[in-house]
Amino acid sequence: MRLNQVDLNLFVIFETIYAKRNLTRAAEVLCISQPAVSNALQRMRKTFNDQLFVSTPQGMVPTPVAENIIGRVGEALQMLNASVQEADQFLPENAQKVFRVSMNDLAETLILPALGEVLQRQAPGIRIESYFSSRRDVPRELAAGALDLAIDAPLINDPQLCHSPLMSERYVCMLRKGHPLANQPLSLENYLALGHIHISSRREGLGHVDAALNKLGKPRKIQMRVQHYMMAPLIAMRTDLALTAPLGLVQGYDAIQLELPFELSTMESHLYWHRSADRDQANVWLRNKLLQFMQIENCVQS
Repeated sequence: MRLNQVDLNLFVIFETIYAKRNLTRAAEVLCISQPAVSNALQRMRKTFNDQLFVSTPQGMVPTPVAENIIGRVGEALQMLNASVQEADQFLPENAQKVFRVSMNDLAETLILPALGEVLQRQAPGIRIESYFSSRRDVPRELAAGALDLAIDAPLINDPQLCHSPLMSERYVCMLRKGHPLANQPLSLENYLALGHIHISSRREGLGHVDAALNKLGKPRKIQMRVQHYMMAPLIAMRTDLALTAPLGLVQGYDAIQLELPFELSTMESHLYWHRSADRDQANVWLRNKLLQFMQIENCVQS
C-alpha cells in the first residue's frame, strides 16, 4: 500500500488514541465525535490489518504493531507540526499557548514561582500545566505531544530526546530552631543519632542519602517516610526529626541548615524535549527562559 492511498488524518487520530488510551477522551482532544473516532479506528485496522488497540477495563491497550509504529508516527507528526510552526514568528507577548511540563513537586517549588513571574511580564497568554509523569512514560508522552518538556534526573536514555542540565542542588541537614542538637557540631555520630525524615514516592527502598551512608557502613534511623518534598520541611519545623534535602527546598524556612558530615553528591536535574521540537520557536523560547533563570538561581546558591 502506498502513502497516497492512506488518509493522513488517520495518523493524527492514531496518535491521540495512543496517548489518551480512551476513544471518548481522544474525541474531546480532536474536537470530533466519539463515533467518528471509532469509525477512523476501524479504517486504521483495515489499513494495517491489525486490531491496533484492544479494549480492556484499563483502557485501549495498544497491540505490538501499534507499539512498533507509534515512534515513527509521532516523530513524523511532530516534524510536520514544527515545519508549520517554523513559518510563523513566535511572539511571546501575543502568544496564546498551553505548555505541558512533567516535574515533581520539588521542581515545581524551585521553578514555577520564578517562571510565573517571567510569564506574567513577558507572555501573559501562556499557560503552564504541570504534572508528574513517570520516567518510563516521559519519552512516549514527549513523542506523542502529550508533553512539551520534562524535568527529571539525568537517567532517561532515549535517542529521540534532547536534554540539557538545568539544576544542581547541594544537600544540607535541616533542624528546627531550638533543636536539642542545634548548638552542637554536626558530627557523623550526632547525625546518625538523629531520627530522620525520608522522602520517596515509592513504598519501599532507600534513597540517595542512604546509599552514601551505606558505603560507610552507617545506616540512619528513618522515623518518618513521606512522598512529597513540600511536606517534609513542615514536619521538621515541628519535631526533632532531621531533614536531609536540597538547599533550595529548605532555605526559605526559619530553621537551621547544617553542612553534612559525609560526602554526598549534588541533586542533578535535566530539561528534556523531543528532538522534533528542537527548532520549534515556542518550545525554544520556554527552554531558554528556564535555562537562563535556573542558571542565575544556581549561581546565587553556590
